[in-house]
Amino acid sequence: MDLNLKGKAILVTGGAGGIGAAICRACGQELAVPVILDHDADAAHQLQSKLQGEGVTSEVIVVELTELSDVRTAIETVGDKLGRIDGVVNNAGINDGVGLEHGSPEGFAASLKRNLIHYYAVTQAALPFLIRSAGSVVNIGSKVALTGQGGTSGYAASMGAILGLTVEWALELSPYGIRVNAVAPGATITPINAAWTEDPVKRSNVESHIPLGRVATATEVAGVFAFLASDEASYMTGQTLYVDGGLTLHTDYRTNWSA
Repeated sequence: MDLNLKGKAILVTGGAGGIGAAICRACGQELAVPVILDHDADAAHQLQSKLQGEGVTSEVIVVELTELSDVRTAIETVGDKLGRIDGVVNNAGINDGVGLEHGSPEGFAASLKRNLIHYYAVTQAALPFLIRSAGSVVNIGSKVALTGQGGTSGYAASMGAILGLTVEWALELSPYGIRVNAVAPGATITPINAAWTEDPVKRSNVESHIPLGRVATATEVAGVFAFLASDEASYMTGQTLYVDGGLTLHTDYRTNWSA
C-alpha cells in the first residue's frame, strides 16, 4: 500500500532503538524522510547507516529531550534544514519504576519529565511547521494507562496524560487540519524488554494473558504509526489504537508484569 509519505519529514523521538527505530524504518520504506531524535548519538548514526544501506534517506538530531531549551533548538534546526515537518511521532520514554510506596515526589516529577513533558515541548516547537504542512502527530502511550501495573506511578501517570493530551490536541489543532492520534502498545519485543522476552518462563507468563497468545514485534507496532501519519488515516483524529493482541479486552489483564 502506498501511504503517500514520499518526501515527507517525520520526526521520531527516541528513534534510535526499539519501537522508535522500527517506526523510522517503516516510514523510510514508504519513502518518507525519518528524522531520528535521540540522546544516543552512536545508536542514532548506526541506524542512519543501516537505513542508508536500505536506500532510505534520514536525518539525525542528537538531543537530550529532558533539556527543554535544547528541544526547541533541535526542532527548529530540523525545520530550517529540511524546510518542512510533516509529522511528529512522540515515542521516547521508559517504564522507570517510580512507585508510590518506595518513590518520592522528586522521583515522580523526574519521571514525568522523562515520559511526558517532552511530548509537549517537541510538539509545540514543531507546531509552526505542522501548521504549514497540515501535518500529523502520533503519540505513543501504553496499555498501562488502562491496566496499571503496580510500582510505576510516574510512567502510569504519563501514559494516562498522553491519552488525554491526544484528545485535547486533536480538538485544538483541528482548525489547521492537523490530526493527532495515539498508539498504545502492549507487550512488545524490544531491547529494553529483553529481561523478560528472552526468559522463556517470564515470556510465557506474559503471553498467557494475551488473547492472541504472543507478544508483538516492533515492526507490527511501527506499521500502525506509519498508517496514522499517512493520508490513509486522513479522517482519524483524537483516537487511541491499542496494539496489544487483545490484552486490554482480557478479563484478567490487571496483572503485575512489566511491559
